[in-house]
Amino acid sequence: MKYFASIDQGTTSSRFIVFDEKGKVIAKHQQELKQHLPNEVSVEHDPIEIWESIKNCIEEVDKKFPINQLSSIGITNQRETTLAWSKSTGEPLHNALVWQDTRTQDICHELKQINELSEEFSKTGLPIATYFSISKILWLLRNINEVQKARSENDLCFGTIDSWILYKLTGKHVTDVTNASRTLMMDLKTLNWLDKILEILDIPKNSLPEIKPSMFNYGSNEEILKNIPITAVLGDQQASLFGQNCLTSGDVKNTYGTGCFALTNTGPDIVHSNNGLLSTVAYQREGSEPQYALEGSVSIAGAAVQWLRDNLNIIDESSEVETLAMSVKDNGDIYFVPAFSGLFSPHWDETARGVLVGLTRFSNKSHIARAVLESVAYQSFELLESMEKDTGIIFDSVKVDGGMVDNNLLMQFQSDIFEKKIISQEINEITALGAGAASYLYLSELPLENMNDFITQSSSWNPNMDSKQRSHYISKWNKAISKAKQWT
Repeated sequence: MKYFASIDQGTTSSRFIVFDEKGKVIAKHQQELKQHLPNEVSVEHDPIEIWESIKNCIEEVDKKFPINQLSSIGITNQRETTLAWSKSTGEPLHNALVWQDTRTQDICHELKQINELSEEFSKTGLPIATYFSISKILWLLRNINEVQKARSENDLCFGTIDSWILYKLTGKHVTDVTNASRTLMMDLKTLNWLDKILEILDIPKNSLPEIKPSMFNYGSNEEILKNIPITAVLGDQQASLFGQNCLTSGDVKNTYGTGCFALTNTGPDIVHSNNGLLSTVAYQREGSEPQYALEGSVSIAGAAVQWLRDNLNIIDESSEVETLAMSVKDNGDIYFVPAFSGLFSPHWDETARGVLVGLTRFSNKSHIARAVLESVAYQSFELLESMEKDTGIIFDSVKVDGGMVDNNLLMQFQSDIFEKKIISQEINEITALGAGAASYLYLSELPLENMNDFITQSSSWNPNMDSKQRSHYISKWNKAISKAKQWT
Protein backbone atom coordinates (compact mmCIF):
# COMPACT_ATOMS: atom_id res chain seq x y z
CA MET A 1 0.00 0.00 0.00
CA LYS A 2 1.21 3.49 -0.87
CA TYR A 3 0.39 6.65 1.06
CA PHE A 4 0.36 10.40 0.46
CA ALA A 5 -0.44 13.39 2.67
CA SER A 6 -1.66 16.95 2.59
CA ILE A 7 -0.83 20.07 4.55
CA ASP A 8 -4.19 21.86 4.61
CA GLN A 9 -3.81 25.41 5.94
CA GLY A 10 -7.26 27.03 6.09
CA THR A 11 -8.79 30.23 7.42
CA THR A 12 -9.82 28.77 10.77
CA SER A 13 -7.40 25.86 11.25
CA SER A 14 -4.38 23.93 10.02
CA ARG A 15 -4.44 20.18 9.35
CA PHE A 16 -2.14 17.39 8.27
CA ILE A 17 -3.89 14.37 6.76
CA VAL A 18 -2.52 11.03 5.51
CA PHE A 19 -4.39 9.09 2.80
CA ASP A 20 -3.85 5.65 1.33
CA GLU A 21 -3.79 5.02 -2.43
CA LYS A 22 -7.58 4.46 -2.37
CA GLY A 23 -8.19 7.92 -0.91
CA LYS A 24 -9.04 6.69 2.59
CA VAL A 25 -8.00 8.84 5.56
CA ILE A 26 -5.37 6.97 7.59
CA ALA A 27 -4.37 9.62 10.13
CA LYS A 28 -4.94 13.32 10.73
CA HIS A 29 -4.50 16.13 13.21
CA GLN A 30 -6.11 19.56 13.29
CA GLN A 31 -5.34 22.76 15.19
CA GLU A 32 -7.57 25.84 15.29
CA LEU A 33 -6.20 29.32 14.57
CA LYS A 34 -6.94 32.51 16.46
CA GLN A 35 -8.70 35.18 14.42
CA HIS A 36 -7.20 38.60 15.16
CA LEU A 37 -9.75 41.40 14.68
CA PRO A 38 -8.05 44.74 15.45
CA ASN A 39 -11.08 46.72 14.30
CA GLU A 40 -14.31 46.36 12.33
CA VAL A 41 -12.57 46.14 8.93
CA SER A 42 -9.43 44.13 9.75
CA VAL A 43 -8.86 40.37 9.92
CA GLU A 44 -5.35 39.10 10.65
CA HIS A 45 -3.52 35.84 11.33
CA ASP A 46 -0.26 35.36 13.19
CA PRO A 47 2.20 33.80 10.67
CA ILE A 48 4.21 32.20 13.49
CA GLU A 49 1.07 30.56 14.84
CA ILE A 50 0.31 29.24 11.35
CA TRP A 51 3.81 27.80 11.03
CA GLU A 52 3.82 26.29 14.52
CA SER A 53 0.37 24.78 13.97
CA ILE A 54 1.57 23.05 10.79
CA LYS A 55 4.64 21.65 12.54
CA ASN A 56 2.52 20.48 15.45
CA CYS A 57 -0.01 18.77 13.15
CA ILE A 58 2.78 16.92 11.33
CA GLU A 59 4.42 15.88 14.61
CA GLU A 60 1.12 14.58 16.04
CA VAL A 61 0.35 12.56 12.91
CA ASP A 62 3.88 11.16 12.89
CA LYS A 63 3.11 9.59 16.29
CA LYS A 64 0.21 7.64 14.72
CA PHE A 65 1.62 7.04 11.23
CA PRO A 66 5.36 7.38 10.54
CA ILE A 67 5.54 9.98 7.80
CA ASN A 68 8.68 8.45 6.32
CA GLN A 69 6.29 5.91 4.78
CA LEU A 70 4.70 8.61 2.60
CA SER A 71 5.30 8.83 -1.14
CA SER A 72 4.55 12.54 -1.46
CA ILE A 73 3.00 15.59 0.18
CA GLY A 74 0.70 18.26 -1.25
CA ILE A 75 -0.04 21.72 0.14
CA THR A 76 -3.40 23.48 -0.01
CA ASN A 77 -4.10 26.84 1.59
CA GLN A 78 -6.41 29.75 2.20
CA ARG A 79 -5.89 32.00 -0.79
CA GLU A 80 -5.29 35.78 -1.13
CA THR A 81 -4.20 36.08 2.53
CA THR A 82 -0.90 37.93 2.30
CA LEU A 83 2.13 38.53 4.49
CA ALA A 84 5.63 39.99 4.41
CA TRP A 85 8.77 38.45 5.90
CA SER A 86 12.53 38.89 5.97
CA LYS A 87 14.55 37.02 3.34
CA SER A 88 17.53 36.76 5.66
CA THR A 89 15.84 35.67 8.89
CA GLY A 90 12.60 34.12 7.65
CA GLU A 91 10.74 36.08 10.34
CA PRO A 92 7.40 37.79 9.58
CA LEU A 93 7.33 41.58 9.53
CA HIS A 94 3.64 41.91 10.41
CA ASN A 95 0.58 39.75 10.88
CA ALA A 96 -0.89 38.28 7.69
CA LEU A 97 -3.77 40.26 6.17
CA VAL A 98 -6.57 37.71 5.67
CA TRP A 99 -8.63 37.50 2.47
CA GLN A 100 -11.67 38.80 4.40
CA ASP A 101 -9.84 41.99 5.46
CA THR A 102 -11.38 45.16 3.98
CA ARG A 103 -9.05 47.86 5.33
CA THR A 104 -7.70 48.42 1.80
CA GLN A 105 -10.94 49.78 0.36
CA ASP A 106 -9.39 53.23 -0.25
CA ILE A 107 -6.40 51.65 -2.00
CA CYS A 108 -8.75 49.71 -4.29
CA HIS A 109 -10.62 52.91 -5.12
CA GLU A 110 -7.27 54.50 -5.97
CA LEU A 111 -6.33 51.58 -8.25
CA LYS A 112 -9.61 51.93 -10.16
CA GLN A 113 -8.66 55.50 -11.05
CA ILE A 114 -5.35 54.55 -12.74
CA ASN A 115 -6.51 54.38 -16.34
CA GLU A 116 -3.19 53.19 -17.73
CA LEU A 117 -3.49 50.00 -15.65
CA SER A 118 -7.07 49.06 -16.53
CA GLU A 119 -5.98 46.88 -19.46
CA GLU A 120 -3.26 45.26 -17.35
CA PHE A 121 -5.70 44.40 -14.57
CA SER A 122 -8.06 42.87 -17.14
CA LYS A 123 -5.31 40.33 -17.96
CA THR A 124 -5.59 38.94 -14.41
CA GLY A 125 -9.22 37.82 -14.77
CA LEU A 126 -10.09 39.57 -11.50
CA PRO A 127 -11.93 42.75 -10.52
CA ILE A 128 -10.20 45.28 -8.29
CA ALA A 129 -11.35 44.38 -4.77
CA THR A 130 -10.02 44.16 -1.22
CA TYR A 131 -10.30 40.36 -1.55
CA PHE A 132 -7.10 40.04 -3.58
CA SER A 133 -3.46 40.31 -2.56
CA ILE A 134 -2.24 43.41 -4.35
CA SER A 135 -3.98 45.96 -2.13
CA LYS A 136 -2.72 44.10 0.94
CA ILE A 137 0.85 44.34 -0.37
CA LEU A 138 0.44 48.07 -1.00
CA TRP A 139 -0.98 48.57 2.50
CA LEU A 140 1.98 46.77 4.07
CA LEU A 141 4.45 48.79 1.99
CA ARG A 142 2.82 52.07 2.98
CA ASN A 143 2.06 51.47 6.64
CA ILE A 144 4.55 49.09 8.24
CA ASN A 145 8.00 50.46 9.12
CA GLU A 146 9.57 46.99 9.24
CA VAL A 147 8.38 46.30 5.69
CA GLN A 148 9.77 49.61 4.45
CA LYS A 149 13.12 48.93 6.14
CA ALA A 150 13.31 45.41 4.67
CA ARG A 151 12.57 46.82 1.24
CA SER A 152 15.36 49.40 1.50
CA GLU A 153 17.78 46.61 2.46
CA ASN A 154 16.61 44.24 -0.30
CA ASP A 155 15.50 41.85 2.44
CA LEU A 156 11.77 41.67 1.67
CA CYS A 157 9.52 38.76 0.71
CA PHE A 158 5.83 39.00 -0.01
CA GLY A 159 3.71 35.91 -0.40
CA THR A 160 0.46 34.12 0.06
CA ILE A 161 0.25 31.38 2.70
CA ASP A 162 1.57 28.66 0.37
CA SER A 163 4.70 30.76 -0.19
CA TRP A 164 5.17 31.23 3.54
CA ILE A 165 4.88 27.47 4.20
CA LEU A 166 7.22 26.61 1.33
CA TYR A 167 9.78 29.19 2.48
CA LYS A 168 9.78 27.78 6.01
CA LEU A 169 10.04 24.19 4.75
CA THR A 170 12.41 24.53 1.78
CA GLY A 171 14.01 27.98 1.98
CA LYS A 172 12.72 28.71 -1.54
CA HIS A 173 10.57 31.75 -2.35
CA VAL A 174 8.03 30.22 -4.74
CA THR A 175 4.29 29.98 -5.34
CA ASP A 176 2.06 28.03 -7.69
CA VAL A 177 -0.06 29.33 -10.55
CA THR A 178 -3.39 28.91 -8.73
CA ASN A 179 -2.32 31.09 -5.81
CA ALA A 180 -0.54 33.59 -8.06
CA SER A 181 -3.73 33.94 -10.08
CA ARG A 182 -5.43 35.38 -6.96
CA THR A 183 -3.06 38.30 -6.44
CA LEU A 184 -4.34 40.68 -9.18
CA MET A 185 -0.76 40.75 -10.48
CA MET A 186 -0.44 37.67 -12.75
CA ASP A 187 -1.20 37.44 -16.46
CA LEU A 188 -3.56 34.47 -16.91
CA LYS A 189 -2.16 33.71 -20.37
CA THR A 190 1.58 33.96 -19.79
CA LEU A 191 1.48 32.92 -16.10
CA ASN A 192 4.00 35.69 -15.33
CA TRP A 193 3.88 38.71 -13.07
CA LEU A 194 2.62 41.81 -14.90
CA ASP A 195 5.67 44.10 -14.94
CA LYS A 196 3.74 47.28 -15.76
CA ILE A 197 1.56 46.90 -12.67
CA LEU A 198 4.62 46.33 -10.49
CA GLU A 199 6.50 49.28 -11.97
CA ILE A 200 3.69 51.82 -11.73
CA LEU A 201 2.73 50.77 -8.21
CA ASP A 202 6.39 50.51 -7.14
CA ILE A 203 6.15 46.92 -5.95
CA PRO A 204 9.65 45.38 -6.05
CA LYS A 205 9.55 42.33 -8.31
CA ASN A 206 12.37 40.67 -6.38
CA SER A 207 10.11 40.60 -3.32
CA LEU A 208 7.62 38.34 -5.09
CA PRO A 209 7.88 34.55 -5.33
CA GLU A 210 8.77 32.65 -8.49
CA ILE A 211 5.66 31.15 -10.12
CA LYS A 212 5.68 27.36 -10.64
CA PRO A 213 3.15 24.79 -11.95
CA SER A 214 0.72 23.34 -9.39
CA MET A 215 2.17 19.85 -9.85
CA PHE A 216 5.93 20.27 -9.54
CA ASN A 217 8.72 19.09 -7.24
CA TYR A 218 9.00 21.93 -4.73
CA GLY A 219 11.61 20.19 -2.58
CA SER A 220 11.42 18.93 0.98
CA ASN A 221 12.63 19.29 4.56
CA GLU A 222 14.77 16.71 6.30
CA GLU A 223 13.88 17.46 9.91
CA ILE A 224 10.10 17.99 9.61
CA LEU A 225 9.12 16.05 6.47
CA LYS A 226 11.82 13.34 6.60
CA ASN A 227 12.79 14.29 3.02
CA ILE A 228 9.36 13.31 1.61
CA PRO A 229 8.93 15.57 -1.47
CA ILE A 230 6.29 18.29 -1.77
CA THR A 231 5.01 17.70 -5.31
CA ALA A 232 1.78 19.70 -5.50
CA VAL A 233 0.53 23.10 -4.34
CA LEU A 234 -3.05 24.22 -4.97
CA GLY A 235 -5.13 27.04 -3.53
CA ASP A 236 -7.92 25.56 -1.44
CA GLN A 237 -10.76 25.99 -3.95
CA GLN A 238 -8.70 24.64 -6.83
CA ALA A 239 -7.73 21.70 -4.62
CA SER A 240 -11.42 21.10 -3.96
CA LEU A 241 -12.17 21.23 -7.70
CA PHE A 242 -9.39 18.68 -8.29
CA GLY A 243 -10.50 16.55 -5.34
CA GLN A 244 -14.06 16.44 -6.71
CA ASN A 245 -12.62 15.08 -9.97
CA CYS A 246 -13.92 18.12 -11.85
CA LEU A 247 -11.23 17.71 -14.49
CA THR A 248 -13.46 18.06 -17.57
CA SER A 249 -14.75 21.31 -19.00
CA GLY A 250 -18.26 21.91 -17.64
CA ASP A 251 -17.76 20.06 -14.34
CA VAL A 252 -18.90 22.22 -11.39
CA LYS A 253 -18.51 22.10 -7.62
CA ASN A 254 -19.50 24.27 -4.67
CA THR A 255 -17.65 24.31 -1.35
CA TYR A 256 -19.42 25.29 1.87
CA GLY A 257 -16.84 26.49 4.36
CA THR A 258 -16.06 29.83 5.98
CA GLY A 259 -17.28 31.23 2.67
CA CYS A 260 -18.81 29.56 -0.38
CA PHE A 261 -16.83 28.97 -3.54
CA ALA A 262 -18.29 27.61 -6.75
CA LEU A 263 -15.93 26.69 -9.60
CA THR A 264 -16.56 25.27 -13.02
CA ASN A 265 -13.75 23.84 -15.14
CA THR A 266 -13.37 25.67 -18.47
CA GLY A 267 -10.50 23.50 -19.74
CA PRO A 268 -7.72 25.23 -21.69
CA ASP A 269 -9.94 28.26 -22.37
CA ILE A 270 -9.97 31.44 -20.32
CA VAL A 271 -13.63 32.44 -20.04
CA HIS A 272 -14.06 36.09 -19.09
CA SER A 273 -17.21 36.74 -17.11
CA ASN A 274 -19.91 39.26 -17.93
CA ASN A 275 -21.76 38.36 -14.74
CA GLY A 276 -19.49 39.12 -11.82
CA LEU A 277 -17.43 35.93 -11.74
CA LEU A 278 -13.65 35.47 -11.68
CA SER A 279 -11.42 33.85 -14.28
CA THR A 280 -8.73 31.81 -12.56
CA VAL A 281 -6.23 29.00 -13.06
CA ALA A 282 -7.68 25.61 -12.07
CA TYR A 283 -4.34 23.75 -12.06
CA GLN A 284 -1.24 23.07 -14.13
CA ARG A 285 0.90 19.96 -14.34
CA GLU A 286 4.58 20.55 -15.08
CA GLY A 287 5.14 20.25 -18.82
CA SER A 288 1.44 20.71 -19.65
CA GLU A 289 -0.75 23.67 -20.52
CA PRO A 290 -2.74 25.22 -17.66
CA GLN A 291 -6.41 24.42 -17.14
CA TYR A 292 -8.72 27.28 -16.21
CA ALA A 293 -11.93 27.81 -14.26
CA LEU A 294 -14.69 30.32 -13.65
CA GLU A 295 -15.23 31.04 -9.98
CA GLY A 296 -17.88 32.65 -7.86
CA SER A 297 -16.86 33.65 -4.33
CA VAL A 298 -19.06 34.32 -1.32
CA SER A 299 -17.32 35.80 1.71
CA ILE A 300 -19.61 34.65 4.51
CA ALA A 301 -21.24 31.21 4.73
CA GLY A 302 -20.19 29.03 7.67
CA ALA A 303 -18.78 32.21 9.22
CA ALA A 304 -22.39 33.39 9.65
CA VAL A 305 -23.11 30.34 11.82
CA GLN A 306 -20.01 31.20 13.88
CA TRP A 307 -21.46 34.71 14.22
CA LEU A 308 -24.68 33.25 15.63
CA ARG A 309 -22.58 31.30 18.12
CA ASP A 310 -19.91 33.82 19.10
CA ASN A 311 -21.56 37.21 18.67
CA LEU A 312 -25.26 36.59 19.33
CA ASN A 313 -24.90 33.51 21.57
CA ILE A 314 -27.98 31.99 19.95
CA ILE A 315 -26.26 28.59 19.87
CA ASP A 316 -23.45 27.07 21.93
CA GLU A 317 -22.03 24.88 19.16
CA SER A 318 -22.18 25.41 15.39
CA SER A 319 -23.66 21.92 14.99
CA GLU A 320 -26.78 23.05 16.87
CA VAL A 321 -27.92 25.41 14.12
CA GLU A 322 -29.75 22.76 12.08
CA THR A 323 -31.86 21.55 15.00
CA LEU A 324 -32.75 25.12 15.92
CA ALA A 325 -33.67 25.99 12.33
CA MET A 326 -35.78 22.86 11.97
CA SER A 327 -37.90 23.77 15.00
CA VAL A 328 -39.90 26.13 12.77
CA LYS A 329 -41.64 25.20 9.53
CA ASP A 330 -40.10 28.04 7.48
CA ASN A 331 -38.13 31.27 7.78
CA GLY A 332 -41.09 33.30 9.07
CA ASP A 333 -40.51 35.69 6.15
CA ILE A 334 -37.08 36.68 7.54
CA TYR A 335 -34.13 37.12 5.17
CA PHE A 336 -30.52 37.59 6.19
CA VAL A 337 -27.75 38.97 3.96
CA PRO A 338 -24.34 38.35 5.59
CA ALA A 339 -22.48 41.19 3.89
CA PHE A 340 -20.05 41.56 6.79
CA SER A 341 -17.17 42.20 4.37
CA GLY A 342 -19.31 43.68 1.62
CA LEU A 343 -20.65 41.49 -1.16
CA PHE A 344 -18.38 39.38 -3.36
CA SER A 345 -19.60 37.59 -6.52
CA PRO A 346 -21.62 38.51 -8.44
CA HIS A 347 -22.19 41.95 -6.88
CA TRP A 348 -18.68 43.18 -5.94
CA ASP A 349 -20.02 45.87 -3.64
CA GLU A 350 -17.55 46.51 -0.83
CA THR A 351 -19.86 49.13 0.73
CA ALA A 352 -22.76 46.71 1.32
CA ARG A 353 -23.35 45.61 4.90
CA GLY A 354 -25.24 42.80 6.58
CA VAL A 355 -28.99 43.12 7.01
CA LEU A 356 -31.72 41.09 8.72
CA VAL A 357 -35.08 42.04 7.24
CA GLY A 358 -38.72 41.05 7.71
CA LEU A 359 -38.70 40.96 11.52
CA THR A 360 -42.03 41.02 13.38
CA ARG A 361 -43.16 40.24 16.94
CA PHE A 362 -43.63 36.67 15.70
CA SER A 363 -39.94 36.31 14.84
CA ASN A 364 -37.68 34.27 17.11
CA LYS A 365 -34.16 32.86 17.18
CA SER A 366 -35.23 29.75 15.24
CA HIS A 367 -36.38 31.91 12.32
CA ILE A 368 -33.07 33.78 12.44
CA ALA A 369 -31.11 30.51 12.42
CA ARG A 370 -33.11 29.31 9.43
CA ALA A 371 -32.59 32.61 7.61
CA VAL A 372 -28.84 32.32 8.18
CA LEU A 373 -28.72 28.84 6.65
CA GLU A 374 -30.94 29.85 3.74
CA SER A 375 -28.67 32.83 3.01
CA VAL A 376 -25.92 30.35 2.13
CA ALA A 377 -28.18 28.67 -0.44
CA TYR A 378 -29.32 31.96 -1.99
CA GLN A 379 -25.77 33.27 -2.35
CA SER A 380 -24.68 29.99 -3.96
CA PHE A 381 -27.65 30.15 -6.33
CA GLU A 382 -26.44 33.55 -7.55
CA LEU A 383 -23.06 32.02 -8.36
CA LEU A 384 -24.51 29.10 -10.35
CA GLU A 385 -26.92 31.39 -12.21
CA SER A 386 -24.00 33.61 -13.28
CA MET A 387 -21.97 30.57 -14.38
CA GLU A 388 -24.74 29.30 -16.59
CA LYS A 389 -25.04 32.72 -18.23
CA ASP A 390 -21.27 32.97 -18.83
CA THR A 391 -20.73 29.44 -20.13
CA GLY A 392 -24.04 28.82 -21.87
CA ILE A 393 -24.18 25.48 -20.02
CA ILE A 394 -27.17 24.41 -17.93
CA PHE A 395 -25.70 22.20 -15.23
CA ASP A 396 -27.56 18.98 -14.44
CA SER A 397 -25.94 18.53 -11.05
CA VAL A 398 -23.47 20.16 -8.68
CA LYS A 399 -20.83 18.38 -6.57
CA VAL A 400 -20.64 19.75 -3.03
CA ASP A 401 -18.16 19.59 -0.18
CA GLY A 402 -17.16 21.42 2.97
CA GLY A 403 -18.24 21.35 6.60
CA MET A 404 -21.79 22.57 5.95
CA VAL A 405 -22.60 19.59 3.70
CA ASP A 406 -23.40 17.68 6.90
CA ASN A 407 -26.40 20.01 7.34
CA ASN A 408 -29.22 18.10 5.66
CA LEU A 409 -31.68 20.99 5.95
CA LEU A 410 -29.32 23.30 4.09
CA MET A 411 -28.48 20.74 1.41
CA GLN A 412 -32.14 20.00 0.64
CA PHE A 413 -32.97 23.70 0.52
CA GLN A 414 -29.93 24.23 -1.73
CA SER A 415 -31.15 21.56 -4.15
CA ASP A 416 -34.59 23.19 -4.15
CA ILE A 417 -33.22 26.67 -4.88
CA PHE A 418 -30.75 25.38 -7.49
CA GLU A 419 -33.45 23.16 -9.02
CA LYS A 420 -30.62 20.67 -9.48
CA LYS A 421 -29.37 17.44 -8.01
CA ILE A 422 -26.47 17.96 -5.64
CA ILE A 423 -23.97 15.23 -4.82
CA SER A 424 -21.56 14.83 -1.93
CA GLN A 425 -18.64 12.43 -1.65
CA GLU A 426 -18.01 9.80 1.00
CA ILE A 427 -14.86 11.56 2.12
CA ASN A 428 -15.24 14.93 3.86
CA GLU A 429 -11.62 15.95 3.34
CA ILE A 430 -12.01 16.80 -0.35
CA THR A 431 -9.70 19.84 -0.35
CA ALA A 432 -6.88 18.01 1.40
CA LEU A 433 -7.46 14.96 -0.78
CA GLY A 434 -7.21 17.09 -3.93
CA ALA A 435 -3.78 18.48 -3.04
CA GLY A 436 -2.48 15.17 -1.73
CA ALA A 437 -3.76 13.14 -4.68
CA ALA A 438 -2.33 15.70 -7.13
CA SER A 439 1.07 15.25 -5.48
CA TYR A 440 0.77 11.45 -5.70
CA LEU A 441 -0.40 11.37 -9.34
CA TYR A 442 2.41 13.73 -10.36
CA LEU A 443 5.14 11.83 -8.54
CA SER A 444 3.84 8.47 -9.80
CA GLU A 445 3.52 9.83 -13.36
CA LEU A 446 -0.09 8.66 -13.48
CA PRO A 447 -2.84 10.21 -15.64
CA LEU A 448 -5.01 12.75 -13.84
CA GLU A 449 -8.08 10.70 -14.75
CA ASN A 450 -6.99 8.33 -11.97
CA MET A 451 -8.40 10.93 -9.56
CA ASN A 452 -11.70 9.12 -10.03
CA ASP A 453 -10.27 6.15 -8.12
CA PHE A 454 -10.04 8.17 -4.90
CA ILE A 455 -13.67 9.24 -4.44
CA THR A 456 -17.03 7.55 -3.90
CA GLN A 457 -20.42 9.26 -4.00
CA SER A 458 -22.03 9.38 -0.55
CA SER A 459 -25.29 11.34 -0.56
CA SER A 460 -27.45 13.22 -3.01
CA TRP A 461 -30.39 15.58 -2.76
CA ASN A 462 -33.02 16.23 -5.43
CA PRO A 463 -35.22 19.32 -5.81
CA ASN A 464 -38.62 18.99 -4.20
CA MET A 465 -40.07 22.50 -4.04
CA ASP A 466 -43.01 24.03 -5.85
CA SER A 467 -41.70 26.41 -8.54
CA LYS A 468 -44.03 29.19 -7.39
CA GLN A 469 -42.71 28.94 -3.84
CA ARG A 470 -39.12 28.93 -5.12
CA SER A 471 -39.73 32.07 -7.18
CA HIS A 472 -41.27 33.77 -4.15
CA TYR A 473 -38.23 32.99 -2.01
CA ILE A 474 -35.77 34.24 -4.65
CA SER A 475 -37.78 37.43 -5.17
CA LYS A 476 -37.68 38.18 -1.44
CA TRP A 477 -33.95 37.43 -1.34
CA ASN A 478 -33.36 39.95 -4.12
CA LYS A 479 -35.23 42.58 -2.10
CA ALA A 480 -33.01 41.83 0.90
CA ILE A 481 -29.89 42.18 -1.26
CA SER A 482 -31.07 45.62 -2.40
CA LYS A 483 -31.42 46.65 1.27
CA ALA A 484 -27.84 45.54 2.01
CA LYS A 485 -26.58 47.66 -0.88
CA GLN A 486 -28.46 50.73 0.34
CA TRP A 487 -26.66 50.84 3.68
CA THR A 488 -24.12 53.49 2.65
